[in-house]
Amino acid sequence: MPRPHPKEFRDDVVAVARRGDASVAEVAKDFGIAESCLRNWLRAAEVADGKRPGAGGDAAELRELRRRNRLLEQENEILRRAAAYLSQANLPKRLYPLVRELAVDGLPVALTCRVLGLARQPYYRWLTAPVGAREVAQAHRANALVDAHRDDPEFGYRYLADEARAAGHPMATRTAWRLCSDNRWWSVFGKARRGATKRPGPPVHDDLVERAFTADGPNRLWLTDITEHPTAEGKLYLCAVKDAYSNRIVGYSIDDRMKSSLAVSALSSAVARRGDVAGCVVHSDRGSQFRSRKFVHAINRAGMVGSMGRVGAAGDNAAMESFFALLQKNVLDRRTWATRQDLRIAMVTWIERTYHRRRRQDTLGRLTPVEYETINTPQVALAA
Repeated sequence: MPRPHPKEFRDDVVAVARRGDASVAEVAKDFGIAESCLRNWLRAAEVADGKRPGAGGDAAELRELRRRNRLLEQENEILRRAAAYLSQANLPKRLYPLVRELAVDGLPVALTCRVLGLARQPYYRWLTAPVGAREVAQAHRANALVDAHRDDPEFGYRYLADEARAAGHPMATRTAWRLCSDNRWWSVFGKARRGATKRPGPPVHDDLVERAFTADGPNRLWLTDITEHPTAEGKLYLCAVKDAYSNRIVGYSIDDRMKSSLAVSALSSAVARRGDVAGCVVHSDRGSQFRSRKFVHAINRAGMVGSMGRVGAAGDNAAMESFFALLQKNVLDRRTWATRQDLRIAMVTWIERTYHRRRRQDTLGRLTPVEYETINTPQVALAA
């Protein structure tokens, strides 16, 4: 049984078909799907938009309205309880006890933390040990540092650490710096603090590719990167995943914000299309989106292996950069774009219609990526 297409892909195909630049049959052929499948997607989209009667759309809308109403009621209750809690006198204004009380009354912890602007992980750690041995030790160290700072305001954190050790509270110099920095205990002779230049963080993975952008089979080496382009409404970001075997774009995601979820969605789309990808190497640059925990977890869940190039070395991901150069020349720079939706449709149409099925490549023996996969690996072409 064929795997379902990703939702983002279905939405893009429906958007292209609705523009009316080509017939339904032509659009279905360009995107490699059956005409009946595309008509079903169009019918479902009309039901969801309320343009066509259908019990499924009405029921879904009713469920969504009920869900939103219940969510608003819970948010109002959280805010009401928080205002009453914070207005009480002579109480420590810590919100974790309030979260625990609301959880006992049946309000979800995730919702309460979101409304109050709290993170869930620290709350659960506090719930397990409201006052741990580490907090007690840190409090004693902080007291020793502030006492030393009060006695000698000209001392820096190194001298304050020496004084704290002499008072019976030993700590590492780095710990003293962190406590002084968090509490803004600066020496009166300290220099003016200037902002440091932001640098890329350390690599999460080693470079397993080393500029050898070839693979002897599908789903052996994937390349990924993010590009951006401005429109009158603001920037639009595209994260694409390319199979080095056939140069086919096996997954992509488009959004108006460059977050880690953009890279995760592109990788998830590629995994959904290609099926069994265990052992595949996913190579990227050292961008924060690809170093995020969400992206690393997505790679691990699929049984894949991560790889990263060096900082400032565009050649370490040159094969992906060459695809973006083609996209820039053939789509992005051809005109100015008024809306993000127009640019989105133009990009996905060029990828699926032109790049995949009409643009022949010398490295593939003058075949298109779809033709190359169909001839050499028919099972992959059918799965995609």
